[in-house]
Amino acid sequence: MSSSHLLSWIAYLPLIGAALLLLFPKEQGRRMAWFATGWAFLDFLLSLLLLRGFDPADDSFQFVVDVAWIPSIGVRYMMGVDGISLLMVLLTTLLGVIAILSSWSAIKERHKEYYIFMLVLQTGMLGVFMSIDFFLFYVFWEVMLVPMYFLIGIWGGPRRLYAAIKFFLYTLLGSVLMLLGILALYFFHHGEFGTYTFSIPELHRLGALTTPEWLEMQKWIFLAFFASFAIKVPMFPFHTWLPDAHVEAPTAASVILAGVLLKMGTYGFVRFSLPILPSATVEFVPWLLTLSVVGIIYGAMVAMVQKDWKSLVAYSSVSHLGFCMLGVFALNVNGLNGGILQMINHGISTGALFLLVGIVYEQRHTRMISEFGGLSQQMPGFATIFMIITMSSIGLPALNGFIGEFTILAGVFQLENKIWAIFAVTGIVLGAGYMLWLYQRTMFGKLDKPENQNMRDLNFREYLTLIPLVVLVFWIGLYPKPIFRILDKPVQKLVQQVRGTYYSGMAVAERAAEAEADQSGTTSTGMH
Repeated sequence: MSSSHLLSWIAYLPLIGAALLLLFPKEQGRRMAWFATGWAFLDFLLSLLLLRGFDPADDSFQFVVDVAWIPSIGVRYMMGVDGISLLMVLLTTLLGVIAILSSWSAIKERHKEYYIFMLVLQTGMLGVFMSIDFFLFYVFWEVMLVPMYFLIGIWGGPRRLYAAIKFFLYTLLGSVLMLLGILALYFFHHGEFGTYTFSIPELHRLGALTTPEWLEMQKWIFLAFFASFAIKVPMFPFHTWLPDAHVEAPTAASVILAGVLLKMGTYGFVRFSLPILPSATVEFVPWLLTLSVVGIIYGAMVAMVQKDWKSLVAYSSVSHLGFCMLGVFALNVNGLNGGILQMINHGISTGALFLLVGIVYEQRHTRMISEFGGLSQQMPGFATIFMIITMSSIGLPALNGFIGEFTILAGVFQLENKIWAIFAVTGIVLGAGYMLWLYQRTMFGKLDKPENQNMRDLNFREYLTLIPLVVLVFWIGLYPKPIFRILDKPVQKLVQQVRGTYYSGMAVAERAAEAEADQSGTTSTGMH
């Protein structure tokens, strides 16, 4: 297989699998489950080939595919990955296999449609991380909405239609605003460089411009992108769709939603807002840091009062993603490294938490925390893995969460105002509070409910879904060097783009102000 087509194979292999599922008779649910899991696993193995050919010393896009698509408007079929998107692709293919494997006993009806939607969703997510043409990126961004809408709306809980429609409308609103921002970049690039293009590397050239017109235009484009990405993260106060979607979604959809879809927003800020709109980003940083900190503390405090197990985990995502955003908007190497690593960590730990909630829900058909207690006596294997993931989520040293949080705090502490670091630490303490409270309420105490006394421990398939995530928790916690090595060059490049362009823009603005002052002074002298 040619390395130049490797990305296309990885992106479209799940789509081919979805097409092949159409050939299965509808009564063969188990065979479809086997096929979908095996096909997703094949895609994961294929994505591992990227590691073999990836050069961490190169900060540009690699494995690039570039073919003319719609020449009349400057659209090209362009795919490529750098260190940041490479990690997102690997996370997506891994969680895709785990999510499908976790569905075997949870999905009781319409198996064919379910596994088709899961595989189509996989293609949409991979396309978002691989696209380096804005038109192609937007196509994948929109395609991704449809299967998730149906996964929540058909296989979700009692309020599934409300949650699915709310998810779709929120995200669609953000997408439309992002489209306006993309078109503004498209036409402004033509005005500056004389060519119509949607190429993301080409549009990155706009980031180096420091003309007054561009500095003013950046603010409006940044706000359009911000609306789209902040909804997707979700940042406070755009988060209200998330708890409904998580609570009503089937387990596998919750895993994908938390593990991958929420990363689309953080990825959008890193890939587009920072390098293309650096001056606007720096100008809005105080507001962005404020919203991130509010999200950290608000998400943690609301999680502390939840009575539903899954709802607690959903609100914890608001808090954890706020932490990721705090690192990204620190706009330094440590902060960005930590923010991106914490995106990976959140996908691992919160994905595992949703798997654990799903295992309990399948047996008890309730997620009310008050219905459980003493489960560690009945389910020691479950309690052990739940403890590891809980410690990962609250940032215990030697586990992955600690490395991400420590690096973010190191970046935030480099800021002139240390208040952000103090607020961030408050969020960590609150996070430890609600997670330990959840563990104590469900795992310890008396096993006094007859329904809990009949619960079984993890079976082989459930261990298969959780063990890879536990291995990653320890591996990243003990030896994160390979991940930082992959991130090093693109993150350094990003920081140089943002800071260098921002200070150039400030100099231009100061010179313009001085010229205006001189001109007004000359005019007033002439009048005298």
